[in-house]
Amino acid sequence: MPDKTGVLFIGDIIGRPGRNALRAALPGLREKYTPHFVVANGENAAGGAGMTEEISRDLFAVLDVMTSGNHIWDKKEGVALLEREPRLLRPANYPAGNPGLGTVVVSGPGGRKLGVVSLQGRVFMEPIDCPFRTADAAVEKLRGETPCILVDLHAEATSEKQALGWYLDGRVSAVVGTHTHVPTADERILPGGTAYITDAGMAGSRDSVIGIQREQAIEKFLLARPVRFEPAKEGLFLSAVYIEIDSLSGKALSITRELITI
Repeated sequence: MPDKTGVLFIGDIIGRPGRNALRAALPGLREKYTPHFVVANGENAAGGAGMTEEISRDLFAVLDVMTSGNHIWDKKEGVALLEREPRLLRPANYPAGNPGLGTVVVSGPGGRKLGVVSLQGRVFMEPIDCPFRTADAAVEKLRGETPCILVDLHAEATSEKQALGWYLDGRVSAVVGTHTHVPTADERILPGGTAYITDAGMAGSRDSVIGIQREQAIEKFLLARPVRFEPAKEGLFLSAVYIEIDSLSGKALSITRELITI
C-alpha cells in the first residue's frame, strides 16, 4: 500500500453564504475523508468579490491554502494582505511587480508536503502572462521540494482548462478548474497520473446565478447596464473534490466529486 496524501479542494467560496456552507459541510467531509490538506478558492469570500483580513483569518482556521483569481484585487485590504500571508495566493501569471505569491508549499501530518499553484486563464479574461509557461517554471521549482503538487486554473474556457490538464499530465498531482462556479462531472485520472476536473464548483447558494441573487443577474442581462451584485442566501450547498495522491511519486490515485446540500 502506498503512503497517501489526501487533499480536499473546495470550489469558489461566495460571500457569507459560502462561508456558512463551508462551516456546515466541512466537518462531515473531514470525518469522511480525513484529508491531510484542505484547499479552497477564496477570491469571492468577502461580499462576493475579494478578501479581507478578518475573513481570511476565519477561513485559515479551517483551510491550509487559499487560491484566487481576477477578483482577488477587488478590495484594497485583500491586496495588502497578499504581502503578509503566503498561504493566500494570487495567480502566479500576473505580471512581475504585483504583490503576493502564486505558489506555496505547506507542511502537513507525518511530514507530508503539498505544493499549490494558482493560475488564471487568458481566454475571455485579462491578457496576462501565459499560464502554461508560468506553470512550467512554477512546477519545476516546486518539484524540488515535493512531488505532490495541486494546480488551480481559474479560467472561463473549458478548452483552456482541459489543455492545461493535458499539458501538465504526469508533472503534477492534480489540475482543478475554478471560476465558473458550476461543478462539472468530468473528473478523471489522466494517463500520466494527474487528477483532473474542469470546474470544482462553489460554496454558496444553489438558488442563484453562479452565487449571486438571480433577480440581479436577470436585470443585468435584460438591461445591459451595471448592476450591484450581492450573494444569494437561500439553498446553500458546497461542491468539492477529494484527491488521493501517492506521497512518493506524486501521482494521483483517485479523485472523488462531492456536492453537499446544506
